[in-house]
Amino acid sequence: MKIMVAVKHVVDYNIVPRVKQDGSDVEISGVKMGINPFDEIAVEEALRLKEKGIATEIVAVSIGAENSKDTLRHALAMGVDRAVLVQAEGKLQPLGVAKLLKAVAGREQPDLILLGKQAIDDDAGQAGQMLAALLGVGQGLFASEIKVNGNEIEVNREVDGGTETVALQLPAIVTADLRLNEPRFIKLPNMMMAKKKPIDVIAGTELGVDFASHLSLLNVAEPAPRKPGVIVNSVAELVEKLRIEKVLA
Repeated sequence: MKIMVAVKHVVDYNIVPRVKQDGSDVEISGVKMGINPFDEIAVEEALRLKEKGIATEIVAVSIGAENSKDTLRHALAMGVDRAVLVQAEGKLQPLGVAKLLKAVAGREQPDLILLGKQAIDDDAGQAGQMLAALLGVGQGLFASEIKVNGNEIEVNREVDGGTETVALQLPAIVTADLRLNEPRFIKLPNMMMAKKKPIDVIAGTELGVDFASHLSLLNVAEPAPRKPGVIVNSVAELVEKLRIEKVLA
């Protein structure tokens, strides 16, 4: 089985993002960047499938500017076999990402494509679903457990009412949820070796797809500050305050 894993270069999850003074976007200049946490979980799951003898090759794919190579090297240090960077400048939207991933999948012919359920920069959570639709294959979203049985993959996924199990014929798309696994710690020697490994670079314009953004970002603003909490002395007082808040709303 060949697995393709999509990874995104995002602002480090420990960093509190700041809005630019002109409100045009989030400030990322000089900010620590890293692999999208959900994508790291997807990489870890692919590695575990290879360690079980199920997967034979793992290819990590990232779409973005030159600095996305740092995220690919993170995946290489974790243990993936190859890395591919699709160079595409500017702010990409989920549909454009899905189109580019479809083109790469056409070249790589993977049996299974893993993605994080969402990227923590835009929280759209759409690329996996769109990619499955473009490829015309089954999808297992928000996976908390994956089992492979021959040419079928069983995915336990989290839904509003609890969990749901779906069976998919390969090839298929699976998006990783937080509870799927805990990614391994990367040792320094592995990171140093990853810096020497080659990364295949493909220009997005060479793939013959329209990945231009069709939406315009008008303004970005900080969320309104939360009102300070109020201490109440009894349940009756709490109910009364909630009643008043509801009436005012």
